[in-house]
Amino acid sequence: MPALLAEVTRSGFVESLHHGSVVGLLPSGAVGVSVGAVEDPVLPRSCMKPFQALACLSAGAPLAGPALAIAAGSHTGEDRHVELVVRLLGGLPVDVLRCPPSWPEDEETRRRVSEPSRVRMNCSGKHAAMLAACVAARWPTQSYLEPTHPLQRLVSRTVAELAGESIAHTAIDGCGAPVYALSLHGLARAMQGLVRTPVADAMRRFPEYVGGTGHVNTAVMRLLPGVVAKGGAEGVLVLATAAGHAVAVKVLDGNPRATTAIGLTALAGTGFDVSPAEEHLSVPVLGGGEVVGEVRVVF
Repeated sequence: MPALLAEVTRSGFVESLHHGSVVGLLPSGAVGVSVGAVEDPVLPRSCMKPFQALACLSAGAPLAGPALAIAAGSHTGEDRHVELVVRLLGGLPVDVLRCPPSWPEDEETRRRVSEPSRVRMNCSGKHAAMLAACVAARWPTQSYLEPTHPLQRLVSRTVAELAGESIAHTAIDGCGAPVYALSLHGLARAMQGLVRTPVADAMRRFPEYVGGTGHVNTAVMRLLPGVVAKGGAEGVLVLATAAGHAVAVKVLDGNPRATTAIGLTALAGTGFDVSPAEEHLSVPVLGGGEVVGEVRVVF
């Protein structure tokens, strides 16, 4: 059964509750933390991006450094992100991207752009990498999002192999790409495999392309060198260390506000020192511009 993971307090009153599941693995693969229904399948959403990037790399996409990081990331739509995505397309027109048009998540950038665009969408790095893989492997580009496309079949095999389990369900993510359901335990196992790949190396070296200015994933990776952090929609988060500690979180109500605090608490439960990121172990609740409570982990 899902468990109570976090509560929101305001002026001493418990205002809201977040239920879900979290699993933390030791470098040996043994379970160090297990709360809730960790064997139930979840849709990883954007936590799938590092595995999709790995498949693109395997297909021959010319990904390295920041380009590999943005392929695995959910960028905030800043100009540096757009410039890199355009370079990744290698001369293909921007409208070949099949992710939907979106406003940039970065507030300063959003104030000065005139309209939403595909290239500003937080998944455009992944889509550009998929197209680069198709060009490299001489696969069709127009149908690159179809679940039966050779690239997507490679992604599904990559995910299942890293997770050590069969895919429970195939769905369509918000950006239009297939997303594959795994158990939370399997998702953590997949992260253990990922930390030994060039994808994880790029994410650790260039966290500003995994998220962006003010993004919590970027902040955590900077505070905890060697850690990979990747969030996904609907309350999913994965964390993994270079040594092989791995955490996967799913908050059932889909709200992400507690996921980082939950993930870091579980990571600490596996024996990894998260004290440099202590500021993210809870989230302040404001009233009248002042802190009057917090989102706090309770498991």
